[in-house]
Amino acid sequence: MCGILGVVSSGPVNQLLYDGLLVLQHRGQDAAGIVTASGSTFHMHKGNGLVRDVFRTRDMRNLQGATGIGHCRYPTAGSAMNPAEAQPFYVNSPFGMVLGHNGNLTNAEQLKRDLFRQDLRHVNTNSDSEVLLNVLAHELTANAAGFRLTPETIFAAVAGVHRRCRGAYAVVASIAGYGLLAFRDPYGIRPLIYGTQVTEQGVDYLVASESVALDTLGFRRSRDVAPGEAIFIDEDGVFHSRQCAENPTLNPCLFEYVYLARPDSVIDGISVYETRLRMGETLAEKIRSDHPDLSIDVVIPIPDSSRPAAMQLAGRLGVPYREGFIKNRYIGRTFIMPGQAVRKKSVRQKLNAIGVEFAGKNVLLVDDSIVRGTTSREIVQMAREAGAKQVYFASASPPVRYPNVYGIDMPTPRELIANGRDDAAIAAEIGTDRLIYQDLDALIAAVSSVNPAVRSFEASCFSGEYVTGDVTAEYLSGIDAQRNDASLERAGSVATTQLDLNLMEATG
Repeated sequence: MCGILGVVSSGPVNQLLYDGLLVLQHRGQDAAGIVTASGSTFHMHKGNGLVRDVFRTRDMRNLQGATGIGHCRYPTAGSAMNPAEAQPFYVNSPFGMVLGHNGNLTNAEQLKRDLFRQDLRHVNTNSDSEVLLNVLAHELTANAAGFRLTPETIFAAVAGVHRRCRGAYAVVASIAGYGLLAFRDPYGIRPLIYGTQVTEQGVDYLVASESVALDTLGFRRSRDVAPGEAIFIDEDGVFHSRQCAENPTLNPCLFEYVYLARPDSVIDGISVYETRLRMGETLAEKIRSDHPDLSIDVVIPIPDSSRPAAMQLAGRLGVPYREGFIKNRYIGRTFIMPGQAVRKKSVRQKLNAIGVEFAGKNVLLVDDSIVRGTTSREIVQMAREAGAKQVYFASASPPVRYPNVYGIDMPTPRELIANGRDDAAIAAEIGTDRLIYQDLDALIAAVSSVNPAVRSFEASCFSGEYVTGDVTAEYLSGIDAQRNDASLERAGSVATTQLDLNLMEATG
């Protein structure tokens, strides 16, 4: 999961991109980058860390131009802390181009081999985004009329990308001297939307991962980029679009609505906030039908994304809703942190219980999901230490049993608490007196009810069914070796050592 932005404006875009990345910071806290274009010249600044830490005033002054792209990253492939893998990526042949990518290519290794052996292009990092950039650059070469690009040849190049690349990808790219390009994979897994802003000088365009970026920056939503579609805004501000894929289908990631996206976003015509309310409604119905014996005194959410579901659930059950945990907002997301020891410590740093809401009560805790179970186990224990009589636990989503390969760096199957366990075994693992999961059919119905036109979703982490049809047991075994805690800890140690060496060299 990453956040991407692209802007074409009549004035400077550096502040727009910076402000937009702040709004999309929840999509990635590992690294951030901005590239602006003035004529045929790119101005780039990127680095590891939060947006506010990467950019200083002097950096912003150097980001000149009326076109640009921005990216905030958390790693789904490649080294967790390698500064070279901060995006956007740049290539200068045959056309100067920068690219930012949200998603994950499932055939990145094969593409890397093809680029080297057949296309005579070199990839310098382990990032699949650099692979995607070079595939696009090669396709531009193959389709260009001499050394001049037109919207037609650009769209033909995107069609070539669709034929070669597998997996999930939402992309923004800036082509020096030509304009801004954005496109979405033929399955529409990762979100992408664009909007406009009318000024005295003309019409400005903004492309973003989530509609909240448009809202906060004063742009009016136009529409989502369709699966397989490419849009191109040239240097004169003329908008072009084309469907570049054969037989595209819309399968938005279900986990975006459960957890990843901001609640004030609308993705593919579906309000994220409204879906979370409806998740609470369906979860309340399941508790009524399957667990009528539960005596619940209070419903308490695990902040923040489970709040709408918990409020609606409490209302449907006629049980008081209370805030029982205070969250430290300066601690990162725990399910993407390497190593169980670090993850457990982070949970206690991130949440603190309000004892009066637990003492002597039967408490129903509501969370958006249960991934490794580390957070859930610690939270249940915190509730007991605060004096709860009984602690029940409800998940607004079904059991997460399978890895996500489309841009969410979920752990391997053996590290997922629901893998190979039934509900009773999971309840015992996290220490709860009763565990209630949302049913997958109910979750899909809850999300689809907000926009009945969307009927199919990418739900592989719940179902084990991968919509692109190319995810094999061998592929899953390969990502298992890359993503398990031991390998992440080793990668983190190596990256930290390299950063220390870089600092020593910089300071003499």
